[in-house]
Amino acid sequence: MASPVTGKPLISVALIALLSFLLVSSSLASSDVPFMVVQKKATSTRIKSGAESISVSIDIYNQGSTTAFDVSLSDESWPQDVFDVVNGNTSHSWERLDVGGILSHSFELEAKRKGMHYGGPAVITFRIPTKSALQEAYSTPILPLDVLAERTPEKKFEWRLLAKYGSLVSVISIIVLFVYLIITPSKSSAAKGSKKKR
Repeated sequence: MASPVTGKPLISVALIALLSFLLVSSSLASSDVPFMVVQKKATSTRIKSGAESISVSIDIYNQGSTTAFDVSLSDESWPQDVFDVVNGNTSHSWERLDVGGILSHSFELEAKRKGMHYGGPAVITFRIPTKSALQEAYSTPILPLDVLAERTPEKKFEWRLLAKYGSLVSVISIIVLFVYLIITPSKSSAAKGSKKKR
């Protein structure tokens, strides 16, 4: 016959697990390492019919507790058969990134072909004094870009009209409403006054 399980061994196992978790998490929290937060943004603008420019900017933040050395950025998610680098480079390196510091890099591309582009994250490598191996961090991926897509000009035209004449239309409608409110009560009081005279 099996013996019933008492609560004391379960409590001791849970207590040991909790203590080991606290020890591991406190040692990780106190370790001196850089923590890289990398944000990648891409915006596309139509230059002319059949040509589109894509501006890419990458911001690297050191949110850790030590300086990162030999910081290198590489963004190879732009195929050469689809994009030409017009301005800047897709890779860059810096000597160091201090704690709380920010590094920024940008470049400009021109699209050759039409289609959807799903850009991957940029890769950042860096060294820390306590480890000999290179450390890696990845940027946020970008949203899919519909390169050289046919865009409907009607929506742009409507928004442009709204931006240009929207304030004028709202002022005129407020004035018309104000005049209507002033005229309407005077008509009703004139009708009441004529009834009283009879």
